[in-house]
Amino acid sequence: MGNSVWKDTWLITIRSVKTTLRNPFSFIPNLMISAFFLLVYEGGLSGISQLPMFEGANYLAFILPVSIVSAAIGGAGGAGQGIVKDIENGFFSRLLLTPASRLAIVLGPIIAGMLQLFIQTLLIIGIAFLLGLEVETGFGGILFVLLIAIGWGLAFAGYSAGVALRTKNAQAAQAGTFIFFPLIFLSTTFVPYELIEAQWLKVAATINPTTYIFESMRTVLIDGWIFWDLMQGVIAIVIACTITITFAAVSAKKAVSRG
Repeated sequence: MGNSVWKDTWLITIRSVKTTLRNPFSFIPNLMISAFFLLVYEGGLSGISQLPMFEGANYLAFILPVSIVSAAIGGAGGAGQGIVKDIENGFFSRLLLTPASRLAIVLGPIIAGMLQLFIQTLLIIGIAFLLGLEVETGFGGILFVLLIAIGWGLAFAGYSAGVALRTKNAQAAQAGTFIFFPLIFLSTTFVPYELIEAQWLKVAATINPTTYIFESMRTVLIDGWIFWDLMQGVIAIVIACTITITFAAVSAKKAVSRG
């Protein structure tokens, strides 16, 4: 049974990846937007790093997580879009008539979305290095940033898949993903928490899980291996993934029962 699940998941993941590659415009715009964020923010706001609160930190390393998280939100939405397309063209219903694992039917597009995000993140980090990125923790720090990005992408992919299975509508699945973009800006997006002046924005940043994703990435890029600062991002991912993957699993069960 276990081998069957893994085999089915592998086959459906490969199919989802091939489907994405056949339609590059499903992910190229998201990659371009993320790269645009990096270029514009670094070019227009890098002078902020001269403030004493930054302590001479490289603003490029500070703003890089914003570009990566925006890619995670957009890229992970591909999981939901893939499921909706399968529902609309009847492939999802045909899969339900086969012995394929029901878990694999949902996991395949989610894993494909994570792989897409992994490639996007590598490209964004490559652009950052071309712009002069310096990483305090070296290659190990880059690996940690990649793991955080993939974990955050998994959380969004689970949510996207759950919305797609609930609504079976492409527009609803897309809209369900985009509501998370405000989370990027209700956080420590451009300046450290200490420099945020509006009290309401400080409260929003405190309860916003994106803040802890940003801080864990920035810590490993700028400050080094500070255990608790890194673990805050890991904990935020574990909580988010638990909620969204459970949501996707429950939605999948209901979708399968409806046939």
